[in-house]
Amino acid sequence: PTLALGDGGPYLANSVVIANDPDSGVRNASVHRLMVTGKKRFTMLMDFGRHLRDYYERAEAKNKSLEITINCGVSPSVYIAAITPSSAVPMNKDELAIAAALDNSPIELSKSKTVDVCGIGNAQYIIEAEILPSVREPEGPFGEVTGYYAERGDRWVVNVKAITRRKAPIACNLLPGKEVWNSVGLTAEASIYQTVSKQIPGLKDVYLSHGGSGFYYAVIQIDPLKNGMAKNAILSTFSAFPPLQVVTAVNSDVDIYDSDDVLRAMSTRCRFDQDIIMMKGCLGHELNPATDNGMGCKMGIDCTFPVPKPKAYEKVKFMGVNIKDYNISS
Repeated sequence: PTLALGDGGPYLANSVVIANDPDSGVRNASVHRLMVTGKKRFTMLMDFGRHLRDYYERAEAKNKSLEITINCGVSPSVYIAAITPSSAVPMNKDELAIAAALDNSPIELSKSKTVDVCGIGNAQYIIEAEILPSVREPEGPFGEVTGYYAERGDRWVVNVKAITRRKAPIACNLLPGKEVWNSVGLTAEASIYQTVSKQIPGLKDVYLSHGGSGFYYAVIQIDPLKNGMAKNAILSTFSAFPPLQVVTAVNSDVDIYDSDDVLRAMSTRCRFDQDIIMMKGCLGHELNPATDNGMGCKMGIDCTFPVPKPKAYEKVKFMGVNIKDYNISS
């Protein structure tokens, strides 16, 4: 289907692309947008820093195509494995191991007919293909995770070699927006928490809000043991998930899922001349239009109160009331 009104053509938006490392043979699973441009042809986007792009560039340097399978309609565990951030899974590890761990059983694979890359055995349909070396063709526009259209440009070309399918396959897709924001948050929040909590004690929770497109804004909840630790946690969060543009740190008495509570902490706990970190010339996410092809300024906002907690930050409390204890008559 063509998803958004201004899209450049029909798209596959959540199919899992599988490839083998051209040198080590380690399998990679990831999700990339693919625009249909012909009966046997796609153009696709491969973001900078993604493992698949690294595989491709090494194959292209040898003037070889990179064989892939495009797996449409996979199980939730395989999809989660494929969207796990690269920072959480080293290039020498197979993402499908995550799916196997989630299912508590091996992932069934399907041997391909025309490429030396397996497909997902329970997929609705599998497209066997190759990404051609030294060929670029127009792709886009596409309604992206940002809520804006990614610009049309010359990008990588996929040649389709075969299609296998179930007897009655169901075409699966997703709409960029909240469906993507939820996907990113599901894996990125866990990855950030695991990384930062190993470095900075006191971290309680992490939330990538929909207001930040699930990619660009994080709220971290932390009770720092010493002054300055919240700022360290902010820097660690940027490192753990490079697409982020803004990170806000709040104490555990702030509901990080309530934007009003976060803004209250920002307006009453942040000393803007001391607690804002500005980092110019940082690499972020190339799809964010606030950057110059990914390069831009990042900002950290420390909204935690000083240690020890000043009396001025004691929250107002009221006596609990059970309405059943009162006889209210009309």
